[in-house]
Amino acid sequence: MNLDKMDYPKPDPTTPQFTIRAVGTGMVLGGALALCNVYLGLKIGWGMNMSIVAAILAYGLWHGVSGLSRGAISPFNKLENNINQTAASSAASISSAGLVAPIPALTMLTGYEWDLTTLVGWTFSVALVGVVVAVGLRKQALLVDKLAFPSGVAAGRTLIEMYAKGQEALIRVKVLLVSGVAAGLAKVTLIIYGIKKTYLTFISIPISLTKAKGVSALSGTNLGWALDPSPLFYAFGVIIGLRAGVSLIMGAIVGWLWLAPLAVENGWAATGPVDKFWFGPLIKWMTWPGVIMMVTAALTSFAFSWRSVLNAFRGASTDSVRLDDSDPVPRRTFHILVLVAMSLSVTTQVVFFDISLSLALIAVLLTFVLAVVAARVSGETGITPVGPMGKVTQLTFGALGGNVTANLMSANVTGGAASQCGDLLHDMKCGLMVGASPRLQTYAQIGGIMAGAIAGSLVYLILIPDPANQLLTDEWAAPAVAQWKAVAEILVKGFDNLPDGAAAAMLVAGVIGIGLAIAEKVMPTPVQRFIPSPSAIGLALVVPAYYAVAMFLGSVLGIVLEKAAPSWSKRFLIVVASGVFAGESLVGVGDALLNKVDWTQLSGALGF
Repeated sequence: MNLDKMDYPKPDPTTPQFTIRAVGTGMVLGGALALCNVYLGLKIGWGMNMSIVAAILAYGLWHGVSGLSRGAISPFNKLENNINQTAASSAASISSAGLVAPIPALTMLTGYEWDLTTLVGWTFSVALVGVVVAVGLRKQALLVDKLAFPSGVAAGRTLIEMYAKGQEALIRVKVLLVSGVAAGLAKVTLIIYGIKKTYLTFISIPISLTKAKGVSALSGTNLGWALDPSPLFYAFGVIIGLRAGVSLIMGAIVGWLWLAPLAVENGWAATGPVDKFWFGPLIKWMTWPGVIMMVTAALTSFAFSWRSVLNAFRGASTDSVRLDDSDPVPRRTFHILVLVAMSLSVTTQVVFFDISLSLALIAVLLTFVLAVVAARVSGETGITPVGPMGKVTQLTFGALGGNVTANLMSANVTGGAASQCGDLLHDMKCGLMVGASPRLQTYAQIGGIMAGAIAGSLVYLILIPDPANQLLTDEWAAPAVAQWKAVAEILVKGFDNLPDGAAAAMLVAGVIGIGLAIAEKVMPTPVQRFIPSPSAIGLALVVPAYYAVAMFLGSVLGIVLEKAAPSWSKRFLIVVASGVFAGESLVGVGDALLNKVDWTQLSGALGF
C-alpha cells in the first residue's frame, strides 16, 4: 500500500498529542541530537535528519517507563511520538542555522566574539523564519501539489510500522541503543589509551628539491593518508552509500596525491614538520578548488530545478484535489508569527551586526522568496538546497556592495530558514500520514528550535572557543565554514587576494563541477549512479584524506552487508549506523567538554 497516494486520516481530537511529555521528550532528545549534528558538521560539513532516531528512542523510553510503572503510565501513542519527533528533528537541525558555517566564518574574518545570549537569539530568529514560511506553504505543498517529501514519508512509515509491529519496534530500539553504547565505549577506549590514526607511511610522492624548500618527497603522513580507528566516519559511510563513498575517495586521490603535491612542488602552498600532517598549511590553498567545485556543482544542480522554482510561485491547479485541511494554524496566529519572525530577524541583524535597516529588510524578504523555492525542491527531491540558497544571498549582497558581516549574516538567514522550512514540511508530511494536527506540530517545531538553539549554541561555544585557530585544521576541517568564508572573501576582497596558482585550479575545478552536475541530470537513470558526485569530490579536497578513506570503506561495508544479509540490512543497517554516529558524537562532545576547553575563555563567551 502506497501511503503517499492514499487519502490521509483526519486528526483525531480525542487522542492526546501535544502533551507535556511529548514536547518535553522531543526537546530533550532534540537538544542531545543537536550536539551530534554540530559535532559532525564541524568535522565534515554534513548532518543527519534525526526524525526516525528520535521516534525510535522515544518509543523505547516510554515503553520502558510504562513497563516499570506496571501500566500506571501509558506508553507513547503514535500521535504523541509524532509531536516528539517533530520537536526533536527541528532541534537537531539547528546546526544549519549557521553554527557550522557562517557563524564561525564571521569570527575568523572579522574577529566578532559571540556570547551565549546573542548566539541563541540569532539561531532562534533564523530558524523561526523557516517555520513561518513552512506554515504558509503547507496547504499548497502537501494538499494541492502533493509533493513527495521523502524523509517525511520515511518517518511516517516508520511510525506506522512501529505501532503496528510493537515487538519489531522494541528490537530496533535495542539495536540502536546497543550500537550507540558500543560506539561510545569504543571512543572512550581510544581516548583513554591514546590510540591514534595509523598513517600510511609507505606512500611517497617525489617532488622537486628546488621549489619545495628542501623537501625531496611527500609521505602519506604529510598528505593525511591514514586509517582512523574511530568508528564514526565508517558508520557515516554506510549512511551516505557507495556512490558518495567512491566519489570521496576519488576526490581524495586527486586532491591529496596529485593536487597538494603539485601545489607544494610549485611553491604555491606552505609545508610543515617532516613527520606531521600538513593539513593546516595545505588547506589554505586546497580550499579554493574544493570550495569552487562544491559551489558550482550545487548551483548548477539547483538550476535544473527551474520547474520547481516556477511552480513554487504560480502554484498548481486545485481541480479534483482533496483540500480538507483539518486543524490548521489559525489565520490570526499565523499573521502574528509572520510579524514576530520578520521583526525578530530584522532586529537581530541591525542590533547584533550593525547591518543597515534597508539591507536587513531585503535579506528577510529575499529569505521568504528563496525559502519557498527551497521547500519546493526539498519536497520533490528530498534534498533541501541550503548551500545554494545561502550562496544566492551572498552573491546578491556582493552585488549590493555589502561588507563581510552583511554578506555572511544575511545569507545565514536565508540558508538557515530554508533548512528549517524544509524540515518542518517533511515533519508535516509525516503528520499527514498518521493523522496529526498541523497546528500542534507547528507549536512543537517552535519548542524544538528553542531547545536546539540553546543546546547547539552551548556546544558550539564549548567546542570552538577560538575558531581562528581551531577550524580548518585536521581535527576540525569545517568544510562548510571554508565555503562561506571563501565566497565572502572573494565577493568583498576580490580575486587579487588568492594565493598563487589558485585561480587556475578554481577554473578547472569549477568547470568539472558544472560538467558533472549537468551529467547527473541529463544522463539516463541507469547511468547516473555511476557518475561521481561533484559535491563529494569537492568535499574530499577540503577535509583530511583519512575522512574520505573511512567513509569509502564504510560505504563498501554497507554494500557488502546488503548483499550478504539483505533481510537484516533492511531492518537494522541504518539503525546501527545511526546509533554509532550518535554514540561517538556524544562521547566526542563530552571529551572536548572535559579535556579540551579553556574554561576561562569559555566563561567569558557564556557571559559569566
